[in-house]
Amino acid sequence: MCRFRSSPNSMSNLAPTSWHVQVAIFEADGFALARTKGSHMVFTREGCLRPVIIPKHDEVSGMVIQSNMRTAEMSQARYVELLKRCK
Repeated sequence: MCRFRSSPNSMSNLAPTSWHVQVAIFEADGFALARTKGSHMVFTREGCLRPVIIPKHDEVSGMVIQSNMRTAEMSQARYVELLKRCK
């Protein structure tokens, strides 16, 4: 079950990627586009209490990526695995 955790971030800095790559990663992890508001896309997954927000930026910052990973309870290893598949 997804839930917000406020534990300290132990992940190393992640390189920025385009919003297209982020969409592919989170869709591959079971998230679906729920709505779009302005330049932000809102993705949800059953059992996840908070949505994942992906801004339509040429470069989504590592800080935003890490925040979305925490929301999705996605490990860094899982993220890297999906990143390799989705690039």
